[in-house]
Amino acid sequence: MKELSLKYGCNPNQKPSRIYMEEGELPIKVLNGRPGYINFLDALNSWQLVKELKEATGLPAAASFKHVSPAGAAIGLPLNDTLKKIYFVDDIDFELTPLAVAYARARGADRMCSYGDFCALSDICDEATARLINREVSDGVIAPGYSAKALEILKHKRKGTYNIIEMDPKYRPATIEHKQVFGITFEQSRNEVKLYVPELFENIPTKNKDFPEEARRDLIISLITLKYTQSNSVCYVKDGQAIGIGAGQQSRIHCTRLAGNKADEWWLRQCPKVMNLPFKAGIRRADRDNSINIYISDEYEDILKEGIWQLFFTEKPEPLTAEERKEWLAQNKKVALGSDAFFPFGDNIERAHKSGVEYIAQAGGSIRDDNVIDTCDKYDIAMTFTGIRLFHH
Repeated sequence: MKELSLKYGCNPNQKPSRIYMEEGELPIKVLNGRPGYINFLDALNSWQLVKELKEATGLPAAASFKHVSPAGAAIGLPLNDTLKKIYFVDDIDFELTPLAVAYARARGADRMCSYGDFCALSDICDEATARLINREVSDGVIAPGYSAKALEILKHKRKGTYNIIEMDPKYRPATIEHKQVFGITFEQSRNEVKLYVPELFENIPTKNKDFPEEARRDLIISLITLKYTQSNSVCYVKDGQAIGIGAGQQSRIHCTRLAGNKADEWWLRQCPKVMNLPFKAGIRRADRDNSINIYISDEYEDILKEGIWQLFFTEKPEPLTAEERKEWLAQNKKVALGSDAFFPFGDNIERAHKSGVEYIAQAGGSIRDDNVIDTCDKYDIAMTFTGIRLFHH
């Protein structure tokens, strides 16, 4: 198949719309549903991300995309009981495969932003992964293949309309790529930089030069994730998964704050007081996720108002106090942080430190690198200058 007509473009008024190949055949097959313009943007960007994560780590990888940026990305490292509970996979009656674990991590890191996502899988979708996907509100999935049972499960999702795309894993695009804006064609070489090479850790300007193997892995995951995130962007990673992604902000510090707030939320969800919220039986997953999000935010009073809390809880929860919040957040350690370009000021490091960051990878090259280095040294943070900018538009 050389081209595929779409219902419309980014918006319903943008017709006609299609995807096509100028040379050769499309490397995708639509096995179910009718993916749209934005679905394909998410699918093709997320596929590249998980493909590179798998190449870099050797482990199955998954990503959750919304509006052409990842809400979550992860590799298939085992889940402890706490993560199983906050990702809501502690109730399953089947064994989680490494790919299913990667999906649970990617989908669970930022459940608010992953609502209605498009997900990507680096490996053939197995039954366990399909059963997890089937539980969530999602627009579609892209993978290099599907087991017969997985395909049967997913074809019944969303009353039979769930978008299922099969990607040819052998496909390699041309080195030169094109894009049109306002009738003008842009041309550039594809960004094929490899982000899992020893050279990434050769230029370490901080006093602390210690990057344990797990920290190097997490920084590589962060940088690969940023390669497919709308710029400006930063990404916090811990234990093989993104825990906070700040995308598309005009200011670097706003990226760092946004992603840091998401990383904080991920950690606060593991606080016993949050994990033991007295939810009503049968509450919708989206209502539960939204309630948790509000409860651990500065707007917590909104969910505890009379006439509101009764909709979600069997009894009125006690607020998570500022002291409890501060004490719990202080326990988060060994977080890795990547940036798609240099940090211009030390304020980014100050904010990162508040979210447990101990390892940083960034391009370097700011006229205020000295201020950034000094701030890292103040907190004994190890930082490497990669010399690689990863803007993505």
